Order: sequence, then structure tokens, then C-alpha cells
Amino acid sequence: MKTIVYVHPWEGSFNHAILTSITKDLNAKREKFQVIDLYKDGFNPVFTAEELKHFNRGETPYELVKEYQKKLSQATELIFIFPVWWWDLPAILKGFIDKVMLSGFAFLEDKETGALKGLLTNIEKTTVISTSTTDKEYIESEGGNAIQGVFINRTLADLGIKNEHTKWIHFSGVNLTTDEKRKQFLEEIPQQI
Repeated sequence: MKTIVYVHPWEGSFNHAILTSITKDLNAKREKFQVIDLYKDGFNPVFTAEELKHFNRGETPYELVKEYQKKLSQATELIFIFPVWWWDLPAILKGFIDKVMLSGFAFLEDKETGALKGLLTNIEKTTVISTSTTDKEYIESEGGNAIQGVFINRTLADLGIKNEHTKWIHFSGVNLTTDEKRKQFLEEIPQQI
């Protein structure tokens, strides 16, 4: 099943238009999918000292985190939709990784070497769709590239999601481009996932 992790607070955003385009296409094809909408769900990405006690044991006191873990367990394909802010993932998505991808659920750590073994091997394909005001090439050249270099090549890989099954699609100049280019992207994006 496709599981979409959607990360934007404003329904008038281009990110929301991307989500709408993809879900309309999936509905038309009668494909099963589910959406994790972090802002709509009111997900809190911030850890408290009390929560860290649970984290270190691979546990969570939150039903929402358990629901997200259940959805991720059912997923064979992940689709992330988010804006790039300050050259990086939005904080709420980073908090999602921190709070949901727990030891025993998303990975195991070798006690001697510290090496991680990813457990999300049920995910056969991942598409990362991002938007920003700047070009993908510029993002890739700055600061080691938090999207490809860290999020895809390290974080997702450490969770068991193979890099060769992950595609990054980026829409550049979201605030500077034409409506025609936005429309074309929205029409084409369902066929690219």
C-alpha cells in the first residue's frame, strides 16, 4: 500500500496541490493508499525529558505515533511531500523521524559496533517530492545536501529503505515560476511516482 507523508501547514500551498494531484490519480486508479498529514494531525515533533525515557527503550506513550507505525508497517511504498526550508527538512518531519522511527520498530542497533540494521524492509519504493524557491542543483551543492546526502542516503537507508529504490523529485523556484509550469508539474507528477 502507498503511504504518503505530507508535510505542509497551508492548504493553499503548492505542496498541497501536489498531494491533491497524487491522491486524485490514486483514487481514479482505485489504488489503496493512506496519508499521514503531520500538521493536520497536530503532531508534536518536540521531545520532552520524560519522553526520552521511552525513546531509549524504543517505546512511545503516544497513540498517534503507534498509529503512524502501524501505517508504516502496512506500506510497500512511501511518498514524502514537503518544502525545503533553510536547506533542510521541515522541523516537523525531522521530529517525525525522531519520534516514530524507534529502536525495535524501524531499526536495531548493534551493541558492540553501534551499526544500525534497518527494519523497514517492507518498503519497496520511495519517492521524495520537495519544493523550494531555489534550484535542486544549488541545494545539492550546499552544505552536503541535507535531502539526498542525509535524508535519503543516510536516514532512510539506515531504516532499511534502499537508496536504489528511492527517487527525489524537486520543483524549483516555486514562488518564481509560471502558473503554466506549476500546472504541467501537477499533471505529470502522478506518472512519476
